[in-house]
Amino acid sequence: MKTILPPAVAYPRSLPLLLLPLPSGAQSPTAPRQLLLGKNPVTLTGEPLPSPSETPSSPESDFGDPLNSPYPIPWQWILSTHQELQELPHLEPRYYRSPAMVSPDGQYAAYSRLKMAIDPRFFRSTVSSVMFLEDLKTGELQTITAASPVAVEMVNQTEQSKAAAGMASVLLPVSWSEGGDRLLARQFEGLLSTSIASDYAVIWDRHSHTTQTLSPKGIEHSNAVLLGWSQLDPEGVLFRAGVLGEEPWLLWLVNRSQTQLAAGDQPIVHGQRQQPVWSGAQLPTMAPTRVN
Repeated sequence: MKTILPPAVAYPRSLPLLLLPLPSGAQSPTAPRQLLLGKNPVTLTGEPLPSPSETPSSPESDFGDPLNSPYPIPWQWILSTHQELQELPHLEPRYYRSPAMVSPDGQYAAYSRLKMAIDPRFFRSTVSSVMFLEDLKTGELQTITAASPVAVEMVNQTEQSKAAAGMASVLLPVSWSEGGDRLLARQFEGLLSTSIASDYAVIWDRHSHTTQTLSPKGIEHSNAVLLGWSQLDPEGVLFRAGVLGEEPWLLWLVNRSQTQLAAGDQPIVHGQRQQPVWSGAQLPTMAPTRVN
């Protein structure tokens, strides 16, 4: 499946949110109208938005995404999970599995498992993930990781047996390349209960089995949103980036060697998104009952 998105520089400013799990010719705003500061959604003008309990939603379409991404993380699941479990005496981690992105030739499927370690204080909770790449012919399974700042810091703290309190690091598959030789994933990361959040592009190469992590360099921005592959540069990806609360948010082409304005370019995605029966929130593991 091939999906071309409208140019980010042409996005209308009247739409407050983008609520699509996978874009299909949909439009989104030039800049995020709002960030979710902790658990309280606020527009850039300071006006409150309806709370999740007041608005029917799914885990991937609550308010779209903390960064208003066209490839949303399950933010509603994160909020509702904390709300439901924060007062329990034993706060066991909870898990969520993403839909799978299948390569054009049907050989590989990429999907992620999210883990939420819950603290009664939301800003001390932790959201992490593991992205799996499965060879559907052989059953071989491997993991893909990001080399972005928060992702690396969470790994370091885990190795030191420390809790990465307050950090969010979520890696989700976005698209395959047209030929199926590369996989593009969105690395969303930031600090809970703050406006510190941004996207990174993680690209896995099928032939070399290596990954690279990309983000806009040398430009002034507080937040960047990954949009997809560049239609004009097969080696590049497109970001919408800018400073929170300021206009305009411009479209940027990022590849291994440079960051440049992407006038006239369009984001594009490939692959088939599947929703296996095991995707979504995972039931907690029940302890075995002891029989006397």
